[in-house]
Amino acid sequence: MGRLKRTLIGSLVAAAWMTASFDAPLAQDKRPEHQPATAAPRVVMPDTDRIVLLVRTALLTLNDALRSGNFTVLRDVSAPAFREANTAAQLARIFTSLQTQKIDLSAVATMVPKLSETPVIDDHQLLHIKGYFPGHPVQINFNLIFQVVLGHWRLFGLSVNPVTTSPTSAKAPPKRPLPKTKGPKK
Repeated sequence: MGRLKRTLIGSLVAAAWMTASFDAPLAQDKRPEHQPATAAPRVVMPDTDRIVLLVRTALLTLNDALRSGNFTVLRDVSAPAFREANTAAQLARIFTSLQTQKIDLSAVATMVPKLSETPVIDDHQLLHIKGYFPGHPVQINFNLIFQVVLGHWRLFGLSVNPVTTSPTSAKAPPKRPLPKTKGPKK
């Protein structure tokens, strides 16, 4: 097994998956029994353009952290539960494998992600987006979770997994013949 393949398999094992625990104690409802509970507003599924923007923003923020070695911004722009569960130093340790491999995620700025599953909002009103950015020699697989905080989607969970691709697995666009041109008349 080659060195790059072992490194990528190691990164699979070390892929970051940070989420806040759902086991946190809930605040008790202190309202009198005669006062009805007001339901929390339902979270609405973002449109396709917003989903692409969320994916790109999360991965480009991770890319900045990987390149600079400073995970403070990634932590600070995330949901409160994510910040409470992860220090910048912990995030640096979690993503050491990606840093060591010098994974560059900047191409996601111009590429459209391929979603491997339809985005869903779960019972906890968390948005799950799973997919990949195709590439050769490395494809970037991602699994992202977002939470609405004060009306804005914030990163709640993050998993990034680079996978090597072979030249035969990367689909090249079909070759089109060049149009025939006529030379100058003599």
